[in-house]
Amino acid sequence: MTTKVVKGSLWTLAGQVAPLPVSLITTYFVIRMLGSEAYGVLILVGLIPTYFNFADFGMGLASTKFGSEAHAGGNPEKEAQVVRTAGLIALIAAAPISILIFVFSPTIAALFNVPSTLLPEASLALRFASVTFVVNFLNGIFNTPQLTRLRMELNTLVTSGFRIAGIITMPLVIYLGGGIIGAVTVLFITALATLLGHLWVSGRLLPQLFDITIDRSIIRPLLKFGGALAVSGIAATLLVNAEKGILTATVSTAALAHYSVAFTLASMMAMFTTALTHSLLPAFSQLQSEEKRTQLNGLYTRGVRLNFILLVPVTAGLLMIAKLFFTLWAGEEFGRESTLPFYLLAAGAGFNIVAALPHISITAAGHTSVFAKLYWLELAPYAIVVWVLSSTYGVAGAAASWSIRVIVDCFIQFYLAKRIANMEFVGGNLLDLSIASVMMFVPCIVVFFYGLSAVPIVVFAICFLVYCFVVWKRVLEKEELLWFAQIIRISNSKL
Repeated sequence: MTTKVVKGSLWTLAGQVAPLPVSLITTYFVIRMLGSEAYGVLILVGLIPTYFNFADFGMGLASTKFGSEAHAGGNPEKEAQVVRTAGLIALIAAAPISILIFVFSPTIAALFNVPSTLLPEASLALRFASVTFVVNFLNGIFNTPQLTRLRMELNTLVTSGFRIAGIITMPLVIYLGGGIIGAVTVLFITALATLLGHLWVSGRLLPQLFDITIDRSIIRPLLKFGGALAVSGIAATLLVNAEKGILTATVSTAALAHYSVAFTLASMMAMFTTALTHSLLPAFSQLQSEEKRTQLNGLYTRGVRLNFILLVPVTAGLLMIAKLFFTLWAGEEFGRESTLPFYLLAAGAGFNIVAALPHISITAAGHTSVFAKLYWLELAPYAIVVWVLSSTYGVAGAAASWSIRVIVDCFIQFYLAKRIANMEFVGGNLLDLSIASVMMFVPCIVVFFYGLSAVPIVVFAICFLVYCFVVWKRVLEKEELLWFAQIIRISNSKL
């Protein structure tokens, strides 16, 4: 199972990395062609529908969990019925919200401090986005047969292939005069093409998918599981995006653009974790029986430790290059305004990444109602902190607010995973790992004195080699070393 999860995660990671250089290059032109205000509006148009991520009624995760259990039980008919039923529930739940966004798009755009000259474009763009987000919900459901079989390479080729095509097309459409409307039109066409791709691939893996029967006995467990996710999703969506909306309302859309650029780089830290998540949810769902508890806990512990081990050098490297990266990529204005927010976001992002494992374990165990209680309890204090810090410190205040919340949330998630899902984390030699991790951030201090020159780069290389040596000799356990050796032997034999 570990091999399948890692292989699937690497494929998903490749699907995230492949569009990255393309996105960095095209965004460079998009920002300059649109300007910071119009680019902020484009970000806002994409952001507003995400406030309604709960609108699928949790069917994306529900389809993966129950579809994985049906697949593990060797019941393709039930798996297909789970996917079809989840898709129908998501469509019924999301359609009213999509219609409301479509109808009230002018009012919504005005509420978010959009400049008057850009209001007509923002309103029309929101109408496109209201349809796109429903299509994206269906994408997250009809890829289930790929996920249950851990065929992440197929999911990656479909999702990332069309995404790259859309990323390349967007600046061309803007250059030809499409503006914000052209950009969101490209996003809609990309989402629709992705859905058609998932239907074709999933249909090949699960021919029963295109039957029309619905098993009514599946509806109740899907609604129970997904309903808790939907309730928690309302609060989670506000928690994840509150600082962006409040920042726009209290400062400007340009401030949102500065924050979003910083958040984009911080999000890169989570790429492997996100990839791991796609594989871990179906894997954890298939290991819920008591006789597989040891295997489940082992996979959980290994996932947490692997996340942390990979996170440290990635974070240190991004901290070193942040200011230069923002300046070259988005311009001097963003290099000046986005660097400090990124430093603050990076601190929280590290904790948020590690917290993904306990979150997945609780979800796979079916205890989704706990998230509803947790997120709603967090929401009011967080909104107050965001409003105060954003109003006082602008973009930096919004970034600090986000990090404070996710750090607190991380510790709570680990506690809940142990108490509710009976997940035990065995840390191993954390002292040596902690010392090596602290050493990895020495180059970040050197950058302040020498800039991003040969000196800090050499220091980073030395620290990285020492870090790898300590991890290999003192942190990784015997069975993990044997597993790595086995993977290397298999790879060499294939070559």
